[in-house]
Amino acid sequence: MAEDAQARVDGDRTETGVNDGDRPTDEPAVEDVPADVREYARFSKIDGATYERANEFLRDRTYITAREWAMARLCADFRTETGVEMTKIGQNLPELVPFMTDTYSPQAVNQARSSFDGKVRKAGATFLYGAMCDFYTAEELDELMYEITEVAKFLLEVEGVELTVDEELDAEERISSVMREVRESSAALRHDELCCPNCGHEMDAKSAETDD
Repeated sequence: MAEDAQARVDGDRTETGVNDGDRPTDEPAVEDVPADVREYARFSKIDGATYERANEFLRDRTYITAREWAMARLCADFRTETGVEMTKIGQNLPELVPFMTDTYSPQAVNQARSSFDGKVRKAGATFLYGAMCDFYTAEELDELMYEITEVAKFLLEVEGVELTVDEELDAEERISSVMREVRESSAALRHDELCCPNCGHEMDAKSAETDD
């Protein structure tokens, strides 16, 4: 198991042609670092954490890697009216994220962000299907949402986002409300599909197959 986990980490580190374990010996002088980079305080709560530890945590709880997490956040924070400052992100990566110890090319930054976007879409489709397919009871979905929300809140807190109790409760209620609507709508959809298209009377699944 440990070998498999390390193999995944090594794959993430070489995927973009960089090795996060090799810190450049010539670090940029303080005066060469842009002001907004010096002031950037995300991820400060895990200062000193290694890439492997951050990656292992994410691998156990999400689809994304530490690299994809960091790049997605940086691309959101360093977006201007003309686009994302990928060159600035890549060149100053060790100063921006404690567990990233090498610079990235703009292409590598964009690749990691694109990978993040793709995984979010796949995870979203998987979760929505699970919520709509009637495999889970309402109580099971509530428990699932609670676990998911706790992980998401922890990641936000690590990034430096401070959530009040009221904000947390409000977010949880809004999410639960949406999930109830999804469940009700999907139940109605399944009910409609088992109705006779001519008269609207309900048919059992066997009758529906026979009519087809």
